[in-house]
Amino acid sequence: MTRASRTLAATVTLAVACMTLTGCFEEPSPHDAVRDFLVGWQSGDYDLAAGRTDGDLNTVRKALSDAKLELDAASFRFKITSVSMTGDESKAAFHAEVDLGENNPLWQYEGVLPLHLVDGLWKVRWSPSVLHPQLKEGQRFAVDTDPKPRQPVEDRAGDPLQTDTVLYVAGVYPARLGDQAEEVVARLSEVTGYAQDRLLSRIRSSPPDKFVPLVTFGRSRYQTMRPELDAISGIETQPQDQPVNPGAPKQVVGTVSALTPETEQKLGGPQRAGDSVGKSGLQQAYQDYLTGSTQTKVIILDLKTGKEVAKLKEWPGRQNVSVKTTIDSKIQAAAEQAVADTETSALVAVQGDTGEILAVGSKGMHQEKDALAGKFPAGTAFSIVAADALLKAKVSPKQRLACPQERTVGGARFVNTGQTTGTTGSATFQDHFAKGCVTALASLARRVTAADLVKSAEAFGVGKPWRLPLKSFSGSMPALSSDADKAKAIAGQNVEVSPLSMALVAAAVSSGTWRPPVLVTSPTSPGPAAEVVPVTQPDPVVVDAAVRTTLTAMMRAGAAGTPAQAGKGRVYGITATAGDQEDRPMTWFVGWQGDVAVAVLSRNYNAAAVAGSFFSAVRMPS
Repeated sequence: MTRASRTLAATVTLAVACMTLTGCFEEPSPHDAVRDFLVGWQSGDYDLAAGRTDGDLNTVRKALSDAKLELDAASFRFKITSVSMTGDESKAAFHAEVDLGENNPLWQYEGVLPLHLVDGLWKVRWSPSVLHPQLKEGQRFAVDTDPKPRQPVEDRAGDPLQTDTVLYVAGVYPARLGDQAEEVVARLSEVTGYAQDRLLSRIRSSPPDKFVPLVTFGRSRYQTMRPELDAISGIETQPQDQPVNPGAPKQVVGTVSALTPETEQKLGGPQRAGDSVGKSGLQQAYQDYLTGSTQTKVIILDLKTGKEVAKLKEWPGRQNVSVKTTIDSKIQAAAEQAVADTETSALVAVQGDTGEILAVGSKGMHQEKDALAGKFPAGTAFSIVAADALLKAKVSPKQRLACPQERTVGGARFVNTGQTTGTTGSATFQDHFAKGCVTALASLARRVTAADLVKSAEAFGVGKPWRLPLKSFSGSMPALSSDADKAKAIAGQNVEVSPLSMALVAAAVSSGTWRPPVLVTSPTSPGPAAEVVPVTQPDPVVVDAAVRTTLTAMMRAGAAGTPAQAGKGRVYGITATAGDQEDRPMTWFVGWQGDVAVAVLSRNYNAAAVAGSFFSAVRMPS
C-alpha cells in the first residue's frame, strides 16, 4: 500500500475513532481531556491537543508537530485502554500505532497520560514522556535506516550477469545544515521534482551525523544536473557502485534505473532514495527480492550530542537475495557469437533433460518478446510434433510419397517452396520430413485424426500454461475440423510457436521426456512487480519409446549434410521454412547435439548455419 493510501486509511479510521472516543464519555471527566488530546494529536489539530495540557501552548504544539517530522510518520492512531482517578489526580493508558511509511511495519507502543485538576479542569500534565514513556527533556525521536545494496542476477555457476555501474546519490548530513534545511530542500525539490515535504521529513527524521540519501541519478542525468546540484549549499553527492549494467542475455536480465519521483510514488514499497529500480526483464520481475527492504530503527537522540540514548524498536527488514538463473554464460557466449553475423535471428538453447534455459541469443529480435514470447508460424518445423501422431498411426518412415510442386488437400492448396524430390514417389516419408516437403507432408492428413494431432501437440507442450517469470509463449493450434485443417497443421501453417517452445520440442525428443521451461531456480516465484501471473507448472510427459527411436533417426537424417553439421559430433534436427505475418520467408532449425537442444529462427539467413556455428562454439559431445 502506498503512503498516500495508508494515510487515507488512517483518516477513515480516525473518523471512527473520534466517534468512539466521543461517544463513550458524556460527562466532564478526565476522559474528556484524554479524548481531546489524543484526537488532536492523531488528526493534526495540535491546538486542540495543546489546549488540554498544562504546558505552554507553543511548546506543546511544536513538540507534537516535531514528533511527526522526526518519525517521518504517515499517521498516528490511538486507543484508550484505561482511565483511573484518585482525587485530583488521574492516569490514562493508551495504545499507539505509528505508520512509519515506506512499507515498514506499524510501530506500536503503550503510553501513559498523567492528568490533574487545574482550576477545576482536567489537564494532561505535560512533559516529553507524554509522547513516549522513555522520551525526556533535551531528547528527540529519530528513525535510523540501513538500506541494503542491490543483489545481482546470477548465472547457473553463481557468476553475476551484470557488471557494476556508478549511480550518484545526492544527500545531506542534517547536522551540517543548521537552520537551512527548509531552504536546501526547497531548492532540491525545484531541481529534481521530488516532493519538498518528503525530502524535509527524511532529513528531520534521521540521525544528525548520518548521511541521508535524498535523490539518486544515473551517470548521464547526474552530469546534466551537476551544476545545479553543486550550487545548492549543503548537498553532497556520493558515487555508489551497484550491479545494474546488464550482461548477456541483456534483455532477459533486464535494465535498472535510479529511483525517480514517479517510480517512488508508483512503487510505494521499501524503495528509498539511493535505491535502484528494475525496469525490465528479471530485474523488474524480482525487484523486491533484489532490493529486500530497509533495516529500520526508531531511536531517541540527545539533542546536544546527537548520540543515540535509547532504541525503541527495530525491524531487520526482509533480507535481499540474488536471483539464480539457469543461464550458462559459456553457452550464452556461443549463442551471441552464432547470431552475430545475421540481421534478424533468435536462438534459444535448453538443457535436454531438465528444460532449463541455457542461453537466449538474438540479433535484430527481442530476447523476451520474440525468442521467449514471440508468436511465429511453425512451418514444417512442426512436422516433428506431427510425426509423433503419424508414427503412432502406423505411418512408416519408409513409406514412399510424391513431392509435387503443388497439391490440394481438402480444398487447401499447398506449394512446395523448398527442395523438391520429384513427383514419382521415389522418396520416403523420412526424406520429405528431412527436406521439409510441404506437399508430401500435407498428403498424410487423412492418415491421422484431428484428436491424435491435438494429443501429440499437447504432449510436446504446445498451448500449455507453463510457469516462467518473463513473458513467454508455449504455442497455439486452432480447432482441426477438416482434412484441410489437419494438412495445414502437419505443415505448420496454422500453428504458432516461439523459439522457446520449439527448443523444448527438440529437448523432448533428445531426452525422451517433454519438460516445462525453467529460467530461475531461486527464488521460487517472482515478486509483485512481475508482469506474469504464476501458474502451476505442468507435469513432464514421456515420449513413446518406439516413436522416439524412429524420430531420432529421422532427425539425424534431417541434420546430415546441412550447415548444422558443420563441426564435430553428431547433430540431430530439421531445417524448415515458414512465412511470417508479412509473408517474409523465415527459416527454422530445431534440433540438438549432446544434451543441448536448440531452436533457431532466422529471416534472410540459413538457420541451420546459425545452429552449426553455435554447436561448433559449444563443442558438445555427440
